[in-house]
Amino acid sequence: MKRIFFLTLLFLTVSFDSQKTTAYDVGEWFKFRIHYGLVTAGYATLEVKEATKNNKKIYHAIGHGYTTGMSKWFFKVEDNYESYFDKITGKPYQYVRKIDEGGYTKDQEGFFNQDKNTILVKDYKNDTNKTFATPENIQDIVSTFYYLRNHPNVAKLKVGESIVIDMFFDDETTKFKLKFIGREDLDTSFGVVPCMIFRPLVQSGRVFKEQESLTVWISDDDNKLPLRIKASLAVGSIKADLESFKGLSNPFTIKEQ
Repeated sequence: MKRIFFLTLLFLTVSFDSQKTTAYDVGEWFKFRIHYGLVTAGYATLEVKEATKNNKKIYHAIGHGYTTGMSKWFFKVEDNYESYFDKITGKPYQYVRKIDEGGYTKDQEGFFNQDKNTILVKDYKNDTNKTFATPENIQDIVSTFYYLRNHPNVAKLKVGESIVIDMFFDDETTKFKLKFIGREDLDTSFGVVPCMIFRPLVQSGRVFKEQESLTVWISDDDNKLPLRIKASLAVGSIKADLESFKGLSNPFTIKEQ
């Protein structure tokens, strides 16, 4: 359950835009329902606020995921992910990761030095400070969402092609690869929405049926809203659907209601 919930939250943070710098702004807010069929397992929210660093206005994005109902009794999750990143370049200055997943806890902050390509990770639970080397243009898990919404190459992808970025997570840099599958109209609670479809490559094994078991539907407009994530599991599947939103920077394209 911990792996499922984390990966669902992770892929909620993956959406894309076609060379726009106005896909989002301060005040944008999403809420997602994570469910097995009709059974709600939990919720996740993403919000953009504003902060100040070195007398400079920057974005402060906050992701919060939690179980609810019976799922909370079987496996309680209370996850908080935050990122502070530049309004122009999208490069992160700092991340926060404070989680409780069935008793597995982490309490960390990471401080990026983009000039020196390093990151200082402060682990408050274990009272440690570690510095790691990073490649250029490194992202954290939350800043990835916003960085890719304005990525210059996504609109050029052909079906079957992939995009790869460097993301720092769990004390290491990960190559995060996603494959463009195509387009389709998705029936949502808001109406029928034109979507782009992406498939993140994940490790097959105990939880997922195969390497390409996760599918992400993204609205095919200037907002690039993550509308649905579906994970095929060894037994059944889990979905995360966008339930509500506010503060969009662009009109939300709906073909029919």
